[in-house]
Amino acid sequence: MVLTDTHTHLYYETDAAKRAEMMQRCLQNGVERLFLPNVDVASVPLMSDLITAYPDNCYAMLGLHPCSVKETWEEELAVIQPALHRHPVYAIGEIGIDLYWDKTFINEQIQAFKLQIKWAKTLNLPIVIHCRDAFDEVYQVLQEEKDDNLRGIFHCFSGTTEQALKITGLGFYLGIGGVVTYKNAGLDKVVADIDLKHIVLETDSPYLTPVPYRGKPNESAYLIYVAQKVADIKNLFIEEVAEVTTRNSRAVFGI
Repeated sequence: MVLTDTHTHLYYETDAAKRAEMMQRCLQNGVERLFLPNVDVASVPLMSDLITAYPDNCYAMLGLHPCSVKETWEEELAVIQPALHRHPVYAIGEIGIDLYWDKTFINEQIQAFKLQIKWAKTLNLPIVIHCRDAFDEVYQVLQEEKDDNLRGIFHCFSGTTEQALKITGLGFYLGIGGVVTYKNAGLDKVVADIDLKHIVLETDSPYLTPVPYRGKPNESAYLIYVAQKVADIKNLFIEEVAEVTTRNSRAVFGI
């Protein structure tokens, strides 16, 4: 059984021994493929170090997180862009719009989002979207940018079935993580309505830890609990969920 964590910030653990233990727990749970999005300039070398240490398991994504979009966003992107050519990159992300904490830079977030979508199209890469309290704004950008080259993952999806169908209708996959295990989140009902062919799995570690470890730091090894919950919802064996979602991840990332 091979599980794919399509979104993890495992590189935040910089202690080599602890990181090795986390990677070992991943492999013990069948989580053999980890896709790592940076969030800003400072996280690029952290991500690169982890990929260098575990080249058979860890894969790079690059972008500027919407919460990192401030007055100097263009300067940040000018620093991040050259890193796209230093080693293989499999997606532009995570990028998008986040209006949960602050709406001050909404226009800049939209501009940065569109520019990075342009990067993805130029490089024939998928995008990995961060969206929080901004579904309508993100969907409008996707509608404006829609063409045969626009594809990717709607990371940390936690919306309604109607929203899910809008996203899958654009050809995007839904990134399902620990929230699906939360009793009152309602995401289990949405997952029940969506065909598994539209779903990939993720942890977003160290955030959004699934039950039974909710309240503690998340790690990619815990993806097995997300997979088991999806299997329970779909009345499938976990091995089938692993097979289909990993196949979906190969389709979107090309590896």
